[in-house]
Amino acid sequence: MQLDAIDKKLLNLVQIEFPITARPYKEIAEKLNVTEQEVIDRMKRLLEEDIIRRFGGVFNSRRLGYKGTLCAMKVPEERIEEVTDIVNSYVAITHNYLRDHEYNIWFTILTNSQEKTQKIIDEIIERTGITDVLNLPAEKFFKVWVSFKVDEE
Repeated sequence: MQLDAIDKKLLNLVQIEFPITARPYKEIAEKLNVTEQEVIDRMKRLLEEDIIRRFGGVFNSRRLGYKGTLCAMKVPEERIEEVTDIVNSYVAITHNYLRDHEYNIWFTILTNSQEKTQKIIDEIIERTGITDVLNLPAEKFFKVWVSFKVDEE
């Protein structure tokens, strides 16, 4: 997919300056000199084309009482897709990665109690039959802010 100048400006804006107003797309449209509907249509297209993988707010989960844990599983190559679908079915799982390692599926769980975290891990073990799962709770919090500047040429 080829991005035009408006797409690039839009991507830069929504990463850093997304307005918290009743009509945020209207405000963005005014900055881009396009219509509100055009911004909405472009956002839909960028999401459908997987240019934007995720679109939503970022919250300080610790301040809201949530804690994260990193988990790793040893998954047979032929079951990766099946197990990934099961892991991804949980809303509390925020990230899921395939790694070139004997523990090849890594995922993070974010819940407001250790009991809920353990329940999810136990359910995944039960649903997949894979018992070799590491639970590596976060001991120290690191947050890295990332934005990707899209060259507007």
